[in-house]
Amino acid sequence: MNPLVAIKQHGQSIWLDYIRRNILVNGELSRLLAEDGLRGVTSNPAIFEKAIGGSADYEASIQALARQGLSAEQIYEQLAIEDVQHACDLLRPLYDAPDSGGDGYVSLEVSPTLIHDTQGTVAEGLRFWHAVNRPNVMIKVPATREGLPAIRQLIAHGVNVNVTLIFGLNRYKAVAEAYLQGLEDRAAAGLPLSRIDSVASFFLSRIDVLLDPQLEQLAQQGGEKAALAQSLVGEVALASAKQAYQLYKGIFSGARWQALQAKGAAVQRLLWASTGNKNPKYDNLKYVEQLIGPETVNTIPVETLDLYRTGGQPQSRLEEGTEQATQVLARLPELGIALEQVSQQLEDEGAHKFNEPFAKLISTLETQRQAALQSATAEPTV
Repeated sequence: MNPLVAIKQHGQSIWLDYIRRNILVNGELSRLLAEDGLRGVTSNPAIFEKAIGGSADYEASIQALARQGLSAEQIYEQLAIEDVQHACDLLRPLYDAPDSGGDGYVSLEVSPTLIHDTQGTVAEGLRFWHAVNRPNVMIKVPATREGLPAIRQLIAHGVNVNVTLIFGLNRYKAVAEAYLQGLEDRAAAGLPLSRIDSVASFFLSRIDVLLDPQLEQLAQQGGEKAALAQSLVGEVALASAKQAYQLYKGIFSGARWQALQAKGAAVQRLLWASTGNKNPKYDNLKYVEQLIGPETVNTIPVETLDLYRTGGQPQSRLEEGTEQATQVLARLPELGIALEQVSQQLEDEGAHKFNEPFAKLISTLETQRQAALQSATAEPTV
């Protein structure tokens, strides 16, 4: 069996961390759904920057929208919404299936400029929700302090939410709490809880990218902490994920959760993000193979998808080494490493990593918009 298809036997869903108009219209996404068992699609500003700014797929649409008088920002939104609508339609049969299990979704992120703006995030989230007008769209909201109340409000409005940029366990717990509170607010208003889905996207490889050089430097310095530092190299991201999953099991059990579940609520699944390997020393499937487990999602880029199709060895491993994972995180303070501080740094860097390509994309669209307007002006009238 195709290893990508076989992963589902272990309770995990594979989503594609990529979108581009070409794969929507040439049958490629349909093929991935049919042959690889793909069960969802995620996007972000960086993905759209590469898709729109790095291809000719959108040229005709950009010219037409520019001549309608739309701004660069409005052109981006229209292009992104059209792509997400198309992808939602392709995934709709999966969403509608009785055993969908919370799959069949396509994610669209609010503007990265709103990362510290609660009400702006809520307003744009609702606007995107109504503009896409598909039940299987998820609005991506960053897990910043300002994002947490936005998550609660959007869930209370019945909007599916993909919470992004989670790097630490305390922030993950706050995200799950915002989800539960949103459901409770909705239940208190007498509104239904069924078919409201959410995922908590825990970013992984970036944790090791930041910490590994620090740990390796400590190891090279020698001394009594050298062996400890060396033993933790490449272990922190996976340990964080394994600990998050244990927290997840505790959060979505017990009386509070059972009361919501009785009203039709679904768990907020953990989604492993940033799972493409960025370190040539590691196995390219490190952040896929080790994190397969029930009621989880892994959103992976095309390159990793291709690698797993040919070399994946699916097996439930998420709860292997949970005690060791606890020890990995517990011993970091001995080396002067505070995970809360690390998580905040990664969140700040993550905001920059989305803001930068978004600004570049808007600049590219503005250039193309101006060119389209000049071309229209230069065209002879008949």
